[in-house]
Amino acid sequence: MTELSQTYRSHAQTRLIWALCIASMVIYINLYTVQGMLPSIAEHFDVSGAQATLVLSVTSFTLAFSLLFYAVLSDRIGRLAPIVVSLWLLAASNILLIFAQTFDDLLWVRLLQGILLAAVPAISMAYFKEQLAPSFMLKAAAVYIMANSMGGIAGRIFGGLMAQNLSWQSSMGLIFLVTLMGVALVTYLLPRKEIKPPVVKQKVSLMHKVKQDIDGFMFHFSDSQMRLAYAIGGLAFMMMVNQFSFIQLHIMAEPYGLSRFNATLIFLCYSSGTFASYLSAKWIMRYGSMPLFRVALCLMVAGTLLTLVDTLTAIVVGFLISACGFFLTHSCCNSFVAIRATSHRAKATSLYLCCYYLGASLGGPYLMLFWHEAEWNGVVVGSMSLLALLLVAIWRLGIHQQQVIDVSKAS
Repeated sequence: MTELSQTYRSHAQTRLIWALCIASMVIYINLYTVQGMLPSIAEHFDVSGAQATLVLSVTSFTLAFSLLFYAVLSDRIGRLAPIVVSLWLLAASNILLIFAQTFDDLLWVRLLQGILLAAVPAISMAYFKEQLAPSFMLKAAAVYIMANSMGGIAGRIFGGLMAQNLSWQSSMGLIFLVTLMGVALVTYLLPRKEIKPPVVKQKVSLMHKVKQDIDGFMFHFSDSQMRLAYAIGGLAFMMMVNQFSFIQLHIMAEPYGLSRFNATLIFLCYSSGTFASYLSAKWIMRYGSMPLFRVALCLMVAGTLLTLVDTLTAIVVGFLISACGFFLTHSCCNSFVAIRATSHRAKATSLYLCCYYLGASLGGPYLMLFWHEAEWNGVVVGSMSLLALLLVAIWRLGIHQQQVIDVSKAS
């Protein structure tokens, strides 16, 4: 490879990383802005605060299963087109939010948006692995997950600011403009040429193609280590994202009595997760995934229990600790899946993210049961039950990893 072609490829790789990181921020701003507006949504659409959390749950539900569709589609037609088309449609869908009159209208639009939000997370890791040199891969994955975190924080704080200062229609109009600018920038940055994996062209029936796709998903789902990684990510997200929904209701009530916007500042605790994501590539290379999974679990248990201390400082510190543990878990799962998948890479990633977002969609109704029984103390009890299941999954994955090491030593 000539020096000129190396320079060109390095430039294209850098543009791709920037493009997908900005696309990720656009996705997570659109996904989580409503979480920072839950009290405002409850008031505007005349529903309870607990009911308002369904706005996030329904979007996560359709997002989860749409990931599988985009994995198949991108294997068929390439990674670029699904990303660009879905982003432009996402921008257009925000216009529908401006005209939502009832809570049911809002839920239907959010269901639609879940489908459009799925393309970037479904395709990005496979896109990176195909287009980037191995030396870029771990760093790109870490920066991408950091962008996820930054987009989530920005969306929630942005939502809180809009809820405090703007009407519903004005807020959604502003989201439309922000999304439009972000999508235009992503479209400009994305390299126009893809390095496509070799495909043997042959005429096959539609049923045969469907069978190939199902076989691709089953190839990964039949791998016990992959299944455990999927379960770990799903359980962690089931707890973490929904804790942030209910803690807003908790700190707006007495004895804290925070305003709507001040309550959304709790989402700044995600910044510890952003920091952990950035360092995760270095830590995974140095220590391996299993020790980091165990450390992350301890952090989530400690952080969750600390929120039971009846002071605002303890709650903030608890969420800082939990967010660090959660994003460390997510980074380890993402890297584990991307590296372990030797074929059907988009399907492997999309299965992981399907379980991840399915956890988010189920966590809202699950923790709502505990909230109705004992408010925040109940949410902590529900969270500890999920962390107990997470402990079992990490323990089982550790056994599998040790067996692989023992076999390699014996041979």
